[in-house]
Amino acid sequence: MSTSSRFNLTRWLICIIAAIGFAFDIYELLMLPLIIRPALQDLIGASPGTSEFEFWVGMLFFVPAMVGGIFGLLGGYLTDLWGRRRVLVGSILLYAFSAFAAGFSTSIEMLLVLRCTTFIGVCVEFVAAVAWLAELFPDQKQREGVLGFTQAFSSFGGLLVTGANWLALHYGDMLPAIQGGHEAWRYTLISGVIPALPLILIRPFLPESPEWQSKKEAGTLQRPSLKALFSDQYRRTTIVTTLMFACSYGAAFGALQQTPRMVPHLPEVKSMTADKPVPEQKKIEQQTAAQVNFYQEMGGLAGRFLLAILAIYIISRRALIRIFLLPGLILIPLIYFYPARDDLDLLKWGIFCAGLVTIGQFSFWGNYLPRVYPVHLRGTGESFAANIGGRMLGTSAALVTTNLVPYMPATSLALAACLVGGTVYLIGFIASFWLPEPGEELET
Repeated sequence: MSTSSRFNLTRWLICIIAAIGFAFDIYELLMLPLIIRPALQDLIGASPGTSEFEFWVGMLFFVPAMVGGIFGLLGGYLTDLWGRRRVLVGSILLYAFSAFAAGFSTSIEMLLVLRCTTFIGVCVEFVAAVAWLAELFPDQKQREGVLGFTQAFSSFGGLLVTGANWLALHYGDMLPAIQGGHEAWRYTLISGVIPALPLILIRPFLPESPEWQSKKEAGTLQRPSLKALFSDQYRRTTIVTTLMFACSYGAAFGALQQTPRMVPHLPEVKSMTADKPVPEQKKIEQQTAAQVNFYQEMGGLAGRFLLAILAIYIISRRALIRIFLLPGLILIPLIYFYPARDDLDLLKWGIFCAGLVTIGQFSFWGNYLPRVYPVHLRGTGESFAANIGGRMLGTSAALVTTNLVPYMPATSLALAACLVGGTVYLIGFIASFWLPEPGEELET
């Protein structure tokens, strides 16, 4: 291995900081399924299942994703224009302090606005971080490993936020009161600022992308352009990756992230909460939902590590993504048709498998996208697929699912998730036949 490819202290530090960054992107995003039920009960006083409750669930899932997608696309453009490192630091500051302020929300509108600014920071950070890492590690196998394994730590973010929520539920009474109470959802939101502190302190001192920097200094860096993404050379890549990224997010938001809201309706949970006071009922429901979420995140962690290993050895990107799409096409409808409605224990293992095949796809896109766009379009191209496709189109599946609930037998959220999850998996699998195979080296 050449000296330039050797892992020195700086490269190890880059990998560690990147892993922390990816972990806490997901930490911020996965707060919502854990806190949305108690937050809405406190802020608007609506009961789960009512039209007002379902309306605000859809708004809190959909609007931040739309806003994050629009500004995330701008962030991708600025990543190509201003450099990777500067945009990274700004995005981390934004999402950390937005999450902190959200814990002090006094109205549902305030919570919605702060979730929007949190999403903006997360959307921009992902794109800038992926471009930055890909260009810091030019050796192909080393790059695949670094991108795969650092993104695998995203699932630790899910585990950590589940743990933070568990601690807030059990020890929130020991913390200072917020708005006159000790609600666990507020402490869970506030915890989002803690992991951002080491990133804020260290990332400004890490190197800029040498590839971007050298072109900038030489005056050969072309100006990024959205129009260029639809030129003859990149049109197919842009359309197919945007559609497939949307399907990956559609499965996550239209099905997986709705699962904690299904838990209180399971027969076993109803039995546990029967004849209990309302505060104790809420606590049991939240604790059980957190347990189910833990299984999902363990599955996601397994999926990301599996992707990281397979990405090094499987050359065809089409074959690689189908390893996740084909099982998911079968499993997702089955999980939400039966155990999500009737069997808590089976649901835990089902959601583990759902997390494995769905969350693993997110790491795929982080590995794939830097290889199909040149330096001056890398942030813009990644951002278009991730933000227009994933964050805007994909997360709108949450709104579709919640709007389908009234039309399902027994107004079943699980059946709505079954329909939406199965549909987006089918679309993604069909689209994979048109996915371009990238070359061995990054485009320059």
